[in-house]
Amino acid sequence: MKIFNTLTRKKEDFQPLEEGKVKMYVCGPTVYNLIHIGNARPMICFDTARRYLEYKGYDVNYVSNFTDVDDKIIKKAIEEGVSSEEISQRYIEECKKDMEGMNIKPATTHPLATQEIDGMIDMISTLIDKGYAYAVNGTVYYRTRKFDGYGKLSKKNIDDLEAGHRDIKVAGESEKEDPLDFVLWKPKKEGEPYWESPWGQGRPGWHIECSVMSKKYLADEIDIHAGGEDLIFPHHENEIAQSEAANGVPFSKYWMHNAFLNIDNKKMSKSLGNFFTVRDISKEYDLQVLRFFMLSAHYRNPINFSHDLMESAKNGLDRIITAVTNLNHLIENAKIEAITSEEQTQLDSVKDIFDKFEAAMDDDFNTADAIAAVFELVKFANTNATESSSKEYAEGLKKKLLTLTDILGLKVEKKEEMLDADIDALIAERQQARKDKNFARADEIRDTLLAQGIVLEDTREGVRWKRA
Repeated sequence: MKIFNTLTRKKEDFQPLEEGKVKMYVCGPTVYNLIHIGNARPMICFDTARRYLEYKGYDVNYVSNFTDVDDKIIKKAIEEGVSSEEISQRYIEECKKDMEGMNIKPATTHPLATQEIDGMIDMISTLIDKGYAYAVNGTVYYRTRKFDGYGKLSKKNIDDLEAGHRDIKVAGESEKEDPLDFVLWKPKKEGEPYWESPWGQGRPGWHIECSVMSKKYLADEIDIHAGGEDLIFPHHENEIAQSEAANGVPFSKYWMHNAFLNIDNKKMSKSLGNFFTVRDISKEYDLQVLRFFMLSAHYRNPINFSHDLMESAKNGLDRIITAVTNLNHLIENAKIEAITSEEQTQLDSVKDIFDKFEAAMDDDFNTADAIAAVFELVKFANTNATESSSKEYAEGLKKKLLTLTDILGLKVEKKEEMLDADIDALIAERQQARKDKNFARADEIRDTLLAQGIVLEDTREGVRWKRA
């Protein structure tokens, strides 16, 4: 099994630090709003990598954080006149709903930055003691030049970085020993959340958070650190500098980064009006379609999002769902119970398709080619399973198809659809809840229906519903 390591810029054989175990850290979102489809890509890609590692028999300790203290969170809290904690907790819950819709397995641990401040203070103190950091007027800076390997992940030359900094004047820049030094701890500002520290009241810098959470929940040295390619510099570069200086060992053996997502061949931005949240997509498509779409390209290739490509993904996923539905029909109506020797030979031949699937995934998690193998199995099932097939044969094919789709995190068995009368009853209950100002229950009913593929539309004439 090979993984492309950003650190070495080549595919390397995967050898975990501890046999049979994988320690994996994936940078999670900053929770100040609903997650967008750019956030969804690393979630889906690295969840799939985790699922495949587990399929291969590894015990995966998968840690993905929530950044719940940040300038954007504070700005949103001030705008709404509520606490930063209220904003972050609200959007952590919303994020978890979207993750469930995309069938992202919950992490082994989802640490929150605000609950790990003591560990951050300890690591910063260690860096100061070792001469890698210094405090000035309540701010603690990291001595970037003191770390010999700085730039090894991003392949940036430290002298080129300095040239780029010469003309930049930043508030507090004069306090730094070197313009390239970055912040580990910053003093509090009026109205912002803060914690007590040896350097005064304040809060941590962003980079130190992941270094500490990775160390606490995994180890000083881990197997895989992953995230979007936008995090390579400065975030992951700074994490390496902090962690390796503090802990005295290599930080991560393998670094994995997914490429960017574009919208209709343009960078996603609010100013261009092409900014989509996962929740936006869920109003038009089952989020399984979004997952299928994301996996249809290799994670290291840029992916272009468009309505046409989402329709194509929907059609592709429907082909798999239809094959499973057909197999369920054959299982329920089979006239023969036991598998025949000829059917057993056919079922055994599916190993060739599994080999193709595994070869694709072993090659740096090539989900695009893995999906091609799934379609080969779909075609095989559609061709060979008929009304005269035995129940055991149809069940065997279905089990093999579900094994592969489960590795990709795709749900391909149709849920029992809600009856119209049940939907109407829930809508009536929601209307009553709104009259009673029980908005939490009203939102809960809307989310329940959405999870069942029922979209509500509040109109002047009342509530309308449609199946997504």
